Amino acid sequence: MDFDSDLLIIGGGLNGPAMALAAAHMGLSSTVVDALPAPTREAADFDGRAYALALASVRMLAAIGLWDALQESAQPMLDIKVSDGHAGRGAAPFFLHFDHAEIEEGPMGQMIEDRYLRRALLETMDRSPLITQLSETRVVAQSVQAEGAEVTLDTGERLRGRVLIGCDGKTSGTAQRAGIRRQGWSYGQTSLVCAISHEKPHHGVAHQFFMPPGPLAILPLPGNRSSIVWSETSAAARAIQALEDTDYLAALRPRFGDFLGEIALAGQRFAYPLGLSLAEKFSAPRLALVGDAAHGLHPLAGQGLNAGLRDVAALAQVLGEARERGEDIGAGDVLARYQEWRRFDTATLAMGTDITNKLFSNDNPLLRLGRGLGLGAVSALPKLRRGFIREAAGLTGDLPDLMR
Repeated sequence: MDFDSDLLIIGGGLNGPAMALAAAHMGLSSTVVDALPAPTREAADFDGRAYALALASVRMLAAIGLWDALQESAQPMLDIKVSDGHAGRGAAPFFLHFDHAEIEEGPMGQMIEDRYLRRALLETMDRSPLITQLSETRVVAQSVQAEGAEVTLDTGERLRGRVLIGCDGKTSGTAQRAGIRRQGWSYGQTSLVCAISHEKPHHGVAHQFFMPPGPLAILPLPGNRSSIVWSETSAAARAIQALEDTDYLAALRPRFGDFLGEIALAGQRFAYPLGLSLAEKFSAPRLALVGDAAHGLHPLAGQGLNAGLRDVAALAQVLGEARERGEDIGAGDVLARYQEWRRFDTATLAMGTDITNKLFSNDNPLLRLGRGLGLGAVSALPKLRRGFIREAAGLTGDLPDLMR
């Protein structure tokens, strides 16, 4: 079989380009196929979306040549405060405080806006001779032979590669065409996402406020702005999302509080139904799944993109090491190493976020008491607290080399 590139990467959002760049770092060529037009992906307007990148993810972006272009636009997360309570009644007396000064590595993570991260990925791919980008193009069929994988595009063109990688989201066509099913359930919650400007400085502090309907995350952006990830029951979220901006802010205010002064919307508003889903397999003959194509997590810990980037770093390492040993990078035993590395860790993370959401998204008085005592205990025990801080920074577990 003649190959157009080593890897055929389906999906050009965030994980797909990151996969291509990590593979190029290992000397592997890629073709990235995305359905969106290039101008849409390169848009410079701020639409309100932003990501909390753990320190390990920041290290990876530095390793593949992105962080220099992103650093000036990033906001370090210096502290994280976690509390439990009710809208309009404030937080319970016990809370958890993570201070970045308790670990040697520096800030636990960085906030970066979607527009900057997306554009940096595209521009860095443009400079790589090992990466070919195809925009406004869809895959309509795929097949696997002993030697490699082939996809058919909606243009009629066929592409061949050694490995087919699905980075095409929770409804991954790559996974569906391979017969890979997903397991999971809905939380009956919807995440309302927006950005706000506020009167007072946030000092780099991220807040996670758990309320019975769902958690509210307030994540610092450069300047007097913050990213909001606000979970409500799906019925309540539909009603809130339908409000005019003034009424939307009025609904947010009792949940948000007044510690940052007056607030105003900055950018668009988004709503995302929440659920847990996990692909039954992360690999198949000549195929691997990465990011949301492999797993969908609750956003309460901000681990969605970080988990996807850890997939990327692990798969790039597995493929690069196989290439160095002279192995067929698309062989079943090679791709099984990636699945063994990532599926258990991802399932553990998924269950952890699922249990945390169920534990905190209720108003049971006994659980409320237990939550308060638990937060207070962790906050009072330095060794345990530092363990949680390192977990938040993405520094625990079997880290791929790109994240070290």
